[in-house]
Amino acid sequence: MIRPLVCLFLLPLLAAAAPRTEHVFIFSFDGGNPTYMQKAGMPNFQRLAAEGAHTFVANTIIPSKTLPSHTSMLTGVDISKHGIDWNVLMPLKGPVKVPTIFELAKKANPATSTAIFCGKIKFRHLWKPGTLDILDCDGPYDDTPVPATEEAKLVPAGTVAERAAAYILEKKPVLCFIHLPDGDTFGHKIGWGSPEQLKAFQDCDAALGKVLEAIDKAGLKDSSTLILTADHGGREKNHFWPVSEDIHIPWVTWGKGVKKGHAIEKKTIMTYDTAATALWLLDVPLPPEFDGEPVEEAFEK
Repeated sequence: MIRPLVCLFLLPLLAAAAPRTEHVFIFSFDGGNPTYMQKAGMPNFQRLAAEGAHTFVANTIIPSKTLPSHTSMLTGVDISKHGIDWNVLMPLKGPVKVPTIFELAKKANPATSTAIFCGKIKFRHLWKPGTLDILDCDGPYDDTPVPATEEAKLVPAGTVAERAAAYILEKKPVLCFIHLPDGDTFGHKIGWGSPEQLKAFQDCDAALGKVLEAIDKAGLKDSSTLILTADHGGREKNHFWPVSEDIHIPWVTWGKGVKKGHAIEKKTIMTYDTAATALWLLDVPLPPEFDGEPVEEAFEK
């Protein structure tokens, strides 16, 4: 009778330690002003927002720049803690000094597979040895120096999605970040809300569709939770000011455990809450220095 009693005692503990989902995919629509994304006509994004939980008045950090904002999104802390206040690849500065979500997930379980697929090589600052199984910017990178000819590398969303989709089918990562840059590219070139930018958002949505198809084909649809968000918004041809057009971002979650058709009521969701939510979903402990909090309202109890 000893073994059954032991098993009965351990079952609640094992249940408590189980992750809320098996796979987390984070999509960032660079320059994703929610007003223009909704205006663009993005059927994949709109479907996930309608079927899952959503808000279009989440907030990014100030200043709302791409690399600092994404660093907060993927470390769970504000710029004052992570220290990345530059917005280009600066190899001499090295990787971010605080833990990333990939690092924390690996620390909690070394078998956790992690991946970044990005359209801008400056995400190299988020690569820390032993924390990512792959950082791909139209090709895999490691800890060797980035060639000077590639320091301004920009990869379109379609290519990012193709590479991510192939990897997902083969490797089935547990924690995967996918960056779609086109909206920001055309916002700076032509302007936020321009026909060219709206078309770029449509291209990003098509890229999202490719990855969704790969998640389904890989057999991960029912065991995955997706978060769709942005690093910042924008107006005219820029996005650095503390105004709603620049700092408001979408925050959508869909998949396993998500409330269906839920409009998130919380008005203070921050971009670093994405990091906290991803780790919470995977049952990875949150460090005490985290600024982010899980968006628990979006999920079934």
